Amino acid sequence: MEPRPWHSLTPEEVALYLETDLSRGLEARAAQERLTRFGPNRLPTGPRRGILARILDQFRDLLIYVLLATAGVSLALGEFVDAAVILAVVVINAIIGFVQESQAEAALEALKEMLSPKATVLRGGETEIIPAEELVPGDLIVLTAGAKVPADARVIWSKGLLTNEAALTGESLPVEKISDPLPEDTPLADRRNMIYSGTLALSGEGRAIVVATGAATEFGKIAQMMAGVEPPKTPLTRKLEIFSRKVTFVILVFAVFTFLLGYLRRLPFEESFMAAVALAVSAIPEGLPVIMTVALAIGVKRMARRGAIIRYLPSVETLGSTTVICTDKTGTLTRNEMTVTRIILADGRKLEVEGVGYAPQGRILMDGQPISVRQDQALYRLLLAGYLCNQASLIEKDGRWLVDGDPTEGALIVVARKAGLSEEERRHYPRIDLLPFDSDRQFMVSLHETKDGHLAFLKGAPEKVLQLCGQEAVAFFPQVEELARSGLRVLAVAEKDLTPPLTDEAVYSGGWRLLGLIGMMDPPRPEAMEAISLCHRAGIRVKMATGDHPLTAQAIGQLLGLKGEAIEGQRLEKLEEQKFSQVAAKTEIFARVTPAIKLRLVRALKGQGEIVAMTGDGVNDAPALKAADIGIAMGSGTDVAKEASDMVITDDNFASIVAAVEEGRTVFDNLRKTILFIFPTNGGECLILLGAIALATTLPVLPLHILWINLVTTVALAVALAFEPREDGVMDRPPRPPKAPLLEGYLISRMALVSFLMAALAWGGFEWWFKRSGQVTEARALAVNVIVFLEAFYLLNCRRLLAPVLSVGDLWQNRAVILGLLAIVLLQATFTYVPFFNRVFSVEPFAPWVWLVIMGAGLVFFLLIELEKTISRHLRRSR
Repeated sequence: MEPRPWHSLTPEEVALYLETDLSRGLEARAAQERLTRFGPNRLPTGPRRGILARILDQFRDLLIYVLLATAGVSLALGEFVDAAVILAVVVINAIIGFVQESQAEAALEALKEMLSPKATVLRGGETEIIPAEELVPGDLIVLTAGAKVPADARVIWSKGLLTNEAALTGESLPVEKISDPLPEDTPLADRRNMIYSGTLALSGEGRAIVVATGAATEFGKIAQMMAGVEPPKTPLTRKLEIFSRKVTFVILVFAVFTFLLGYLRRLPFEESFMAAVALAVSAIPEGLPVIMTVALAIGVKRMARRGAIIRYLPSVETLGSTTVICTDKTGTLTRNEMTVTRIILADGRKLEVEGVGYAPQGRILMDGQPISVRQDQALYRLLLAGYLCNQASLIEKDGRWLVDGDPTEGALIVVARKAGLSEEERRHYPRIDLLPFDSDRQFMVSLHETKDGHLAFLKGAPEKVLQLCGQEAVAFFPQVEELARSGLRVLAVAEKDLTPPLTDEAVYSGGWRLLGLIGMMDPPRPEAMEAISLCHRAGIRVKMATGDHPLTAQAIGQLLGLKGEAIEGQRLEKLEEQKFSQVAAKTEIFARVTPAIKLRLVRALKGQGEIVAMTGDGVNDAPALKAADIGIAMGSGTDVAKEASDMVITDDNFASIVAAVEEGRTVFDNLRKTILFIFPTNGGECLILLGAIALATTLPVLPLHILWINLVTTVALAVALAFEPREDGVMDRPPRPPKAPLLEGYLISRMALVSFLMAALAWGGFEWWFKRSGQVTEARALAVNVIVFLEAFYLLNCRRLLAPVLSVGDLWQNRAVILGLLAIVLLQATFTYVPFFNRVFSVEPFAPWVWLVIMGAGLVFFLLIELEKTISRHLRRSR
């Protein structure tokens, strides 16, 4: 069925188009025919690939091919343990990829669960309760308080029907439903004559004609958007793919070069081939994926302690790359608790109210001084009216204050409780009648018995209440505009002596006395303000995208430290892509945004090369969460948002995102330190092999020795760098440019220097002891130990990329480093002196005093690298 602007049509026009009866609904036969035509009211399930096919897809990666080749070489050399470790890494990577892909399907499944399982419908004039899947366009549904809306429908009759649409539109306040038609260009969030599948009826009752089911509903459109969104690769994944391609190319070139060199030196074909294989084994960083997984897992554990649960491992590092955070407002930057902040009394006095949220704590101030409510009759009458003309209640549960009922009415109870009013007031002024809030009246009236007679209280929209209060109240319209421009929701309150019964005629007959104006807002979280400030300091831009009114969004945004005018979703929808991209780049506050706008915003920012994090908690946020480089869901949000996200903030605190960014930057620093540590070792081993083959001399180390070195240094040393704590000032630097390489030029030059020094010292040690003792087995044992202990000293260099290691406050604060160094001493003593290992590795022990030479070489090596770091620091500062 072709979509139509149902909200702009009258109920009669909707019924005519859908061929249904406004009093009887559809007949059973017509409903069955439409069910066959339109299908069941559920989200469609697309074809799924089998588990085996999805698992095999995880192995289609160059780095995986390199690792599998390494495992094959290790098996060929008889290194079954090393091969098993490498294969385990491949399996872990495949599991991570499989889980990532499964998240998309889980998000759609969670979306389906949002649909109501049952629906109350009028068919053939009879009320029936049917499975929601059997609803069809044209059905007449009946809604009561507490019911979940089963399909998109056009309201034809409403009596105080309020729905919560925050999950779909982001609007924090309940929406009262009407049956009158609205302009065709009315935004989704303002279509008060429409109800939407998956939202909740809070109070009242109503009837509506179903206009869309299943995939045609607003939730269905979101599901289709999510299905069309490919999860982005993380910056780390992209960088490692590029890095692995380059490494693979270099390894192949050097392997071929080694084979040709051996062939030209007239070495036997098999020996030349094995030399090339040995070089490949020495060059491939088989330990890197393991260490990367460990570093990310450590980051996950640290983040969990700070309120952030990571659902996809590489997302840890992505946070450290983030350049823009797009965030929802309600419940994320604000408390999602309406709070009275301003009061203007009928005598013109302006008051401020302290405290935020539903906790009844705070003072009422005039000119900065506390005011005694019991001694100020005008203020007391105003607060009493808001307290009594009210259907909400305030409760305390597990140390937290909650409102049962409408949040606006809850705010009135809270401010009254702050002033000292209690249930005693309700006993002194028992309510005997009530006119509930109505969209036509736009106010609520309650009638109470007093010791002197009867008193009515009136609260509602200022334009309606002020008109009932006579000519003298007109002067307050500018005050109303002033409060509205501040982003406040404004209520006017009045009282009147009124003899029962409470009728419309009695209400509209005049005589109301204005008590004052009350301004309230959903206040920003104090920690969110500080977090946004930290983001700006760290070079991360924050953009707020909310379903709220532009005035409200702008006022809250400015309080949070965001700048500029709020741009409304309707304006954005009309922009061409180029103009939209320009607006997306420079605007910080977006109001009345739809799911499609949020998704478009994320894509526009990513198209500019930004690394985008998107926070959200509602169904409407899910497509943008999935499309962002990292989606961040709130713990109190919908399951759909959580399933579409990479990370969940358990405490709903925007500040936890900043803490997670800090951890993400630390993880990336540690990964770079690991790469900086691993590759020079491999480079040094390659240089030794190439040099020996070029000179046609005895190999200082054998392929078996290389595997031993790589294994022990990876397990005992390289992994220790993953546990490094964050460096000082990690949040005082801008994000890494998205296109920046994994390693800068100065780090690559350091790796070359380290490789050369390692090769020179190890080969020099081999030649020195071989000439002295004449025993090649002892000399090789010495060369292996020189390489391993040079790496042990180099591990200390790598703990800081540029800063001098000796400047670290606590050099031994990383216990993993201490344990790693102790493990190296034990392992190398075993390698050198245990007969079994001597036989396996074809080495023999050397004299104990030689250890002094090895340690001396390590100390010289350590000081040379620290000198290089000092020179690099000065060169970078001078540039």
